[in-house]
Amino acid sequence: MASIKHYLRIKALPEKVYSALTTSEGLKGWWTVNANTEEKIGGIAEFIFGERYHNKMEIIKLKRNRRVEWKCFQGDKEWINTTFEFDIEGKEEDTILRFSHSNWKEETDFFASCNYQWGYYMRSLANYCEKGEGTPFKA
Repeated sequence: MASIKHYLRIKALPEKVYSALTTSEGLKGWWTVNANTEEKIGGIAEFIFGERYHNKMEIIKLKRNRRVEWKCFQGDKEWINTTFEFDIEGKEEDTILRFSHSNWKEETDFFASCNYQWGYYMRSLANYCEKGEGTPFKA
């Protein structure tokens, strides 16, 4: 099984990063303006990217200021049953974020495209947490 992985240092406290990953307002600030989430294990996180992608994730794990994990159950066929893991580590005044999008069946062109896009959105997340303004998808 293939995985996309990104590592970044964000100049913000873990609480800010965790909030950006677990609240509708936070997710709208860096990923897509059409984001809605329930802030609980077993809840649903929904992300819409125009008319092309409508992704729904089950929230699998929430460890305050430490870890967020989702599992896709609706969206692009290559995303179904993939997992999204955000590991958060406080480091002095900053946060180390280790992101994985795992359990891909194979490394397709779509996989490669998603790897590129995740890099873009990881930078958007960092900018949102550091400066209050990310570059989310806007339909």
